[in-house]
Amino acid sequence: MWLLLLTYCCLLIFISGIVWRAYKYASLPVHLRWELYPVAHEVGRPYGGSYLEEEDWWHRPRKINLLGESTVFLREIVFFREYFYSNRRFWSFVYPFHLGLFLLVAWVVMLLAGSIFTLNGLSISSTSPYFGIPLVYYLTLISGVAAFILGIFGTTGLLIKRSYDEDLRNYTAPIDYFNLTGILLVFLTGLLFWIMEDPSFDVSRGYVKSLITFNFPEIGPIMTINIVLSCLLLAYMPFTRMMHYVAKYFTYHKVRWDDEPNKPGTGLEKKLQAQLNQSTDWSAPHIHTGQSWSEQVQSSGATDKTEK
Repeated sequence: MWLLLLTYCCLLIFISGIVWRAYKYASLPVHLRWELYPVAHEVGRPYGGSYLEEEDWWHRPRKINLLGESTVFLREIVFFREYFYSNRRFWSFVYPFHLGLFLLVAWVVMLLAGSIFTLNGLSISSTSPYFGIPLVYYLTLISGVAAFILGIFGTTGLLIKRSYDEDLRNYTAPIDYFNLTGILLVFLTGLLFWIMEDPSFDVSRGYVKSLITFNFPEIGPIMTINIVLSCLLLAYMPFTRMMHYVAKYFTYHKVRWDDEPNKPGTGLEKKLQAQLNQSTDWSAPHIHTGQSWSEQVQSSGATDKTEK
């Protein structure tokens, strides 16, 4: 029972942490735009450029291709193309590491699907005559084993690469090694309990089912360690740099690709005006303490005219 309570508590912390962090990202002040082109949602500009180049663009309706934007974003998430083109050796570990995490999520989804079948009195096996059950059985097996193997390979490679590559070592903090080691232990214990305790993932499916029925199955010591480590990692993750999977949405959509024009009366104008009205509590040769940013700019302009 204590393991079920731990699972529920860690899941609650994980979900709350993600919502809290996403809210914090969404409520940050308006960013400084990168202005790198082509922007993914631009129409008919595969080689760069912007609608801002067009004559009288403010009188024309904007054409935004959300499908093109979504395609580029998903392609980056699934294949990590920028890593592939910028540092292919590093990508050879980054990609299997993240692919292992994606498959781990898919494995949990398959366990949940299988547990729903069992709640309806159906047994999950490769020889079941019922439609879809053999598919769930094999997808659970493939996604779980592949997740553990790819995760171990990718995490081990990242630890070694960050330890011996001088460029990466300079940017790797001790907490990064701690995080990777924790994830590696989850993958390792997962592979071990599959080999030694649960080759068909029936026990794992029973544990997921127990989260609904509260009928706790008998599990082995390695699986118990794996569940504890996985739960603690989930609760810990939202408060670390591993939350970049949430930040990535804002990085692309609100920094790289945000080219919304600042027109009078829009929400963007109100946000920018609120930022310009903020006062500064520090000073420098070009900054006056207590003045708003609008006043700072006006003061600077007046000073420049006086000097001229």
